[in-house]
Amino acid sequence: MSSARVRTLAVVSERVVRGRVKFFRSEEGWGGIESDEAPGDVWVHFSSIEGDGFRELVEGEEVEFRYEAAQQDSWRYRATWVRRLDHRDR
Repeated sequence: MSSARVRTLAVVSERVVRGRVKFFRSEEGWGGIESDEAPGDVWVHFSSIEGDGFRELVEGEEVEFRYEAAQQDSWRYRATWVRRLDHRDR
C-alpha cells in the first residue's frame, strides 16, 4: 500500500498567512513552507501555486497561503492555495 495517500482531516485556515519556502523539489512538484502563523510546516504541491503553466517555488522565497489539516506522508498540513510575494527574476 502506498504511503503517498492523502487524508483530509479538517479545514484549518480560511485566512491567508505568510511564510517562507523551506525547500521545493521542482522535478517532483512539491516542497515545504514554514511559517510562524501555521501550527507546523506545510506541504505544498505545484498545483496549489497561483499561476498558469509550469509552477515552482524557490527556497527562501516569501509566500502567502491558505492551508488545511491533511495527512501527506509525515506532513500534517497541506497548502490549498499559494501566491509568491517575491518578484525575483526566474
